[in-house]
Amino acid sequence: MLRLGILLTLLVFFTAGSIVPPSGLESQAYAYTRHIEFDYGAWTLDAIAAKLSSWALSLNRFLPDEAQSQLVLDTLSQVSLVNTLQTELLLIYANPNIENPHTASKIVQVELEKAQQKLSDLAPLAESILQSQLMSVVNEAGLGGLGQVFPPSLYQFSDTPQSLVISPREEISQVLDISLLPVLDADDMDALETLVFQELNHAALVVPIGGVGTYPTMVMQTADIVWLTEVIAHEWIHNYLTLRPLGINYYTTPELRTINETTASLAGKELGRLILQKYYPAYLPPEEEPGQNKAAPSTSALEMAPESFDFRAEMRKTRVEVDRLLAQGQIEQAESYMEARRQVFWENGFLIRKLNQAYFAFYGAYNDAPGGGAAGEDPVGPAVQAFREKFTHLADFLRAISWVNSYDELLQLLKG
Repeated sequence: MLRLGILLTLLVFFTAGSIVPPSGLESQAYAYTRHIEFDYGAWTLDAIAAKLSSWALSLNRFLPDEAQSQLVLDTLSQVSLVNTLQTELLLIYANPNIENPHTASKIVQVELEKAQQKLSDLAPLAESILQSQLMSVVNEAGLGGLGQVFPPSLYQFSDTPQSLVISPREEISQVLDISLLPVLDADDMDALETLVFQELNHAALVVPIGGVGTYPTMVMQTADIVWLTEVIAHEWIHNYLTLRPLGINYYTTPELRTINETTASLAGKELGRLILQKYYPAYLPPEEEPGQNKAAPSTSALEMAPESFDFRAEMRKTRVEVDRLLAQGQIEQAESYMEARRQVFWENGFLIRKLNQAYFAFYGAYNDAPGGGAAGEDPVGPAVQAFREKFTHLADFLRAISWVNSYDELLQLLKG
């Protein structure tokens, strides 16, 4: 117990060290968000307490492998049930034909409370199992030293914060992101984005976050085992990099942020597939073919699109044109163009709430697939992809790229 406590203290210290103190634009923006900011300190203390309690019990160790995997799947089914009941509840209160929604919803309320309690009982066990399964494939991938993986995986299901992303209007660059409470509705988001635009002359966008590389890592509750395994692996990669130059320098330059996120995305997908292959083979999706149309991430757009519409190609085309207009100083024209393109995406089933410089600044950093998408012609993501192809084994790639201190250094390694 003491050893785990010391480890948690060290990892919390390192992950907390990536927070940039406010100044200039930051202090002005924080004045608008102070009352709705997410409290990482309180969340981390609660998560550590839960993990120490779960570690002390370690009930999952008494279950055979198949039973452990089934418990995880049962937990995800319970998540689905809770989501269904919450939707039923919302529909009752939204129905104008129901005179007394409080009375009409009593049965659903009782069922929801029971389902939530069962989920609360199952979740810590499922988390422990997935942590162990991730560490098993990480060790088999060659990332363990003397049979020990560091840092060990710790994650917790959580209502993840939303992030206010701010970019200059004249160029696409994430100059600030502020974590906000997860309960903000669309009106709150739009009001905050408009305030930043009008008062600070910057583009802003509130985006949902699937996971956060704190320690323990924070992962959004989901019923999707494929998405979940990828995200817990993605966030663990951030923990791994945080102890090395690449992760330490996450906020140093936009290029290093893109290298970090692209590395975590590439490795997260590979490790996620290994977890599925070993423990959940029935859920292993087919490998994507090069050039295959890939749907927009659920965190950037709600997909209801015909298969003929290539989201990634269309988004790349949009980004390239926006970059061209901004380079010529045509800021208002670029913003009008982005709104027109947003409507095109909407008409083709991709329900993007707002398309602006901040959108591209955020989603463009996750450049792990050929074609660029929101990254446009940014060369950093493709450089990381090319560097990955130089290595047969994922572990060798991660060890090499984790010591990169700049984009120029990555280019030199590519030439070598």
